[in-house]
Amino acid sequence: MWNSAYECGTQRSVKVACLVLAAGSSRRLGQPKQLLAFAGATLLDASLDVARQVPADRRLVTVGGAGPEVRDAVDFAGFEVVESVHHTAGCSSSIVSAVAQLDDVDGFVLLLGDQPGVDASVVELVIEQGRAGHPIVVCRYRDGIGHPFFFSRETFEVLRDLHGDKAVWKVIESGAFDVFEVAVATDVPLDVDTWEDYERLVASVEGSTP
Repeated sequence: MWNSAYECGTQRSVKVACLVLAAGSSRRLGQPKQLLAFAGATLLDASLDVARQVPADRRLVTVGGAGPEVRDAVDFAGFEVVESVHHTAGCSSSIVSAVAQLDDVDGFVLLLGDQPGVDASVVELVIEQGRAGHPIVVCRYRDGIGHPFFFSRETFEVLRDLHGDKAVWKVIESGAFDVFEVAVATDVPLDVDTWEDYERLVASVEGSTP
């Protein structure tokens, strides 16, 4: 089993990757949301900074929409950049592209590139429960389920066959795997799909301006 802390009587660590999804085409926003100004840099930079704060053996970020511009503007130091060639088919294609490169880890924590308000301490709690052996870990916020999510190696076969924009939620809700919920005493952090979302996010962070 992937979640065993021992192999042949020898203690081993559970290897975890951190995956940030940032390959979207920003169709509803009308411009690359990865590059929106936020907290002195870009929206994606802020999300990557959260991922840098958490314990992970590897860090990956998917790119696709506006790929060349994103690569030029964003600091990817410490991350492996995964090209999501089918990003227009939904975020599941990015997960499929990344999982294909994760044969050396026991699981991964999934973050969104347009959700910089996720607290690093919450990500650490999710990883901790993943390392403890739960196949899937999600966050139970005051207003519902939200990211970050953790997926163990036993889910990878299913994840490799994902299709569409909300397919990962179908895996969580399928009943095929036990799902552990980490309780978080805040609302789901804001993400950005529209200009109004962006304005709300900026307004929620003191000192940030569009």
